[in-house]
Amino acid sequence: MITSGLLLVDKPAGMTSHDVVSVVRRAARSKRVGHAGTLDPFATGLLVLAVNSATRLLPYVVGEPKVYDAVIRFGHETDTDDRTGEVTREATPPAAELLAHPEAAPLRDAIAALTGRLAQVPPAFSAKHVNGERAYAIARRGDVVDLPPVHVNVMHWEWLASTPDSLTARITCGGGTYIRALARDLGRALGSAAHCESLRRVASGAAHVNDAEPLERLEPGSIVDGRILLRSPLSALGAMAHEPLDEAGLAALRVGRRIAASTPGDRGALLWRDTVVAIAERLADDWWQPRVVMLGDEAAP
Repeated sequence: MITSGLLLVDKPAGMTSHDVVSVVRRAARSKRVGHAGTLDPFATGLLVLAVNSATRLLPYVVGEPKVYDAVIRFGHETDTDDRTGEVTREATPPAAELLAHPEAAPLRDAIAALTGRLAQVPPAFSAKHVNGERAYAIARRGDVVDLPPVHVNVMHWEWLASTPDSLTARITCGGGTYIRALARDLGRALGSAAHCESLRRVASGAAHVNDAEPLERLEPGSIVDGRILLRSPLSALGAMAHEPLDEAGLAALRVGRRIAASTPGDRGALLWRDTVVAIAERLADDWWQPRVVMLGDEAAP
């Protein structure tokens, strides 16, 4: 049984990403569990996790683009830019007919201004560092948090639904984008005030929430005993070469020697029986130099 690989989890609201990691550790009976990007506690949806030796692959997991479904509520801003915070400013919501028609000029222009490469001011309640301290820790003390803008990439907005005081949109973006801040800034662009009422991550790179496990299925030991199956990381590693190894290649890998390259590419996943056992970089003379090696029981000859 393969005991190393990726796990997709559908996180419920009210839990931190670390809470989910703790559940997966009990399911895998292993402390070697990591994630490829957190979600806010109020948010739901896709978390990509790695178990056992696959944690060494996390720096190579392609997590972009990210896709979120967000409900943006108009009428007031909060200090967290989401529904969990204290109200800091109130304003009249935009006209209901404006929100109902994505091609209406004010809404279309506001969304266009929040699309592309942006300089975004993160929420005060965020994990950004300020003089060595997390911004949310400063904000919780009641101190003013002055965060500089960061560059983010918002690729696309898709209008999904509206009510008289809300807009539901599917937003495709790069890593590091705060959807809460987009909600705040959309409210301001429309001459109103807004916050993110709900947020669900739909996709991260090639991973999709439709393929994720509900958290309630992750009972203690459920990964170890095979009730929950781990996924091959290959689909999450993006465009890199796949180099199958024979027994001689596996033996060379075990002692740290370079491997003859038969497939093109600057970076490759070395495979033993369709299992990723190493990430390698290409040398100039058509050899692979292993950089990250994962050899467990599943790679026994």
